[in-house]
Amino acid sequence: MSIELSEQELLRRGKLKEITNMGIDAYPAALVEINATAKNILENFTPEKADEYTNISIAGRIMSNRDMGKACFVSLQDATGRIQVYIRRDDICPGEDKSLFDQLFKKHTDLGDIVGITGYVFVTKVGEISIHATSFKMLSKSLRPLPAVKRDDEGNVFDEVTDPEFRYRQRYVDLIINPHVKETFIKRTKMVNTIRDFYNEKGYLEVDTPVLQAIPGGASARPFVTHHNSLNIPMYMRIANELYLKRLIVGGFDGVYEFSRNFRNEGMDRTHNPEFTVMELYVAYKDYNWMMDVTEELIEKIAMDLNGTTKVQVGENVIDFQRPFKRITMFDSIKEFTGIDISGMDEDGLREACKQLKIDVAPSMGKGKLIDEIFGAKCEGNYMQPTFITDYPVEMSPLTKKHRSKPGLVERFELMVNGKELANAYSELNDPIDQRERFEEQIKLMERGDDEAMFIDQDFLRALEYGMPPTSGIGIGIDRLAMIMTNNVSIQDVLFFPQMRPEEVKKAVVELKPEEAKILDVIKTQNPATLVSISEIMGISKNQLQKMMNSLEERSLVKREGPVYQAVE
Repeated sequence: MSIELSEQELLRRGKLKEITNMGIDAYPAALVEINATAKNILENFTPEKADEYTNISIAGRIMSNRDMGKACFVSLQDATGRIQVYIRRDDICPGEDKSLFDQLFKKHTDLGDIVGITGYVFVTKVGEISIHATSFKMLSKSLRPLPAVKRDDEGNVFDEVTDPEFRYRQRYVDLIINPHVKETFIKRTKMVNTIRDFYNEKGYLEVDTPVLQAIPGGASARPFVTHHNSLNIPMYMRIANELYLKRLIVGGFDGVYEFSRNFRNEGMDRTHNPEFTVMELYVAYKDYNWMMDVTEELIEKIAMDLNGTTKVQVGENVIDFQRPFKRITMFDSIKEFTGIDISGMDEDGLREACKQLKIDVAPSMGKGKLIDEIFGAKCEGNYMQPTFITDYPVEMSPLTKKHRSKPGLVERFELMVNGKELANAYSELNDPIDQRERFEEQIKLMERGDDEAMFIDQDFLRALEYGMPPTSGIGIGIDRLAMIMTNNVSIQDVLFFPQMRPEEVKKAVVELKPEEAKILDVIKTQNPATLVSISEIMGISKNQLQKMMNSLEERSLVKREGPVYQAVE
């Protein structure tokens, strides 16, 4: 079986073969000793320092090549940027044999190839800092052409260079042709490091908790389900790490945090990916009021560290993370944006309010879900500037301590920024009897058809029965925070490899011998098609046929189940 290749891909494979025939390894194991980068040279070189740049070695990808006959100007891109390289035939090949330049570089080198260059730095007549090459080495031959930058009549760039489908699916190419994309991920890493340093300085311990869990706890979400063969039990991909971190507080740690990869088998849109990152922190002897203060401090510091200011451009809006943030209760927020006071309403009253507000709700939804739907539909999107929404109904928060002065509510807040939830925090419920009753209410919701209701985690209840101190916890969405801090509108822009629908693969062109084509025809018409039946129809020996069948099977053209063969469509 051969893969259908474009004309350019065939040409490049031909060049690779010719390079190999010249005795040159196009993929050498030996690395060049790199002692310079494009950024370092461009930022630090001056003619007065020329003596320091007489023997530099650099490696990178060829991004453009301006041919001048016996010389050429190449744009070389490494991890730090691009720099111009001047390559002259007489410098590369000082003797009579000019084949290295003419045959290897001019004839067989393409855009996208990775090469090593040695030489010295100089300034061209037009004032551009460049490298004058004295030698070069092929380090990796590129067999696929990079997408060309195309422009419409108005000069706008289009096609694969800007096409999100192409960029997300082939991020490796996106990073090559759009090097500015790297800045998003560099900022994301810097953001994570700021959070880590902030908590470490306060004496909190970074930990790891299980990704595969026997019970998907800590959040209301639909989990991914798998199976543990050795234990012969169902397992769930982590939807949250909350219950494990609180076990550690029970165990005696005063503060623990984790950057948690979570998985939720739910919808996908510009702010949701099935796999995402949350930072969760739990601190003993604190409450949600303290956590609001610390969260303000952290988010303000992140903005300053990444952008040098508390003001961050997000789309058309400027969001200011300077403390203090606005604070408003959930019921007051709903009343402000709907004119309806839902405090004290039962489930029937909430359903009537949803009907009045033209919000579609499912029969399986209890009071908590109904209130959440109202807030999400009418309030959440209005909070562009950082705002703490506080004091949620107890039905919405099965893991949260009841409010110390407001019956029916819990001590919880969510941080809203740019119209979306960025963080969720509680004064943690540490009463094991109350917690068991809350879990049992979740089971009732599950029986009504709510597939996001929580399971009962008996081991977590057992841990609480040993005693957990008053604790405050928070979860911060790292992906959403990265979107805001880097001014990206889609979560896919801050994930290296976002989840995508399966790619439509072009069917390969299959080269078959006449006998093999006949065998496939026989298999498609016979039911069942066995080695004996095929041999009788074909009139060839079983030994001869077996060799051909093995070849077809190796090429994934037929599959075998016992004695029966089936053609692969």
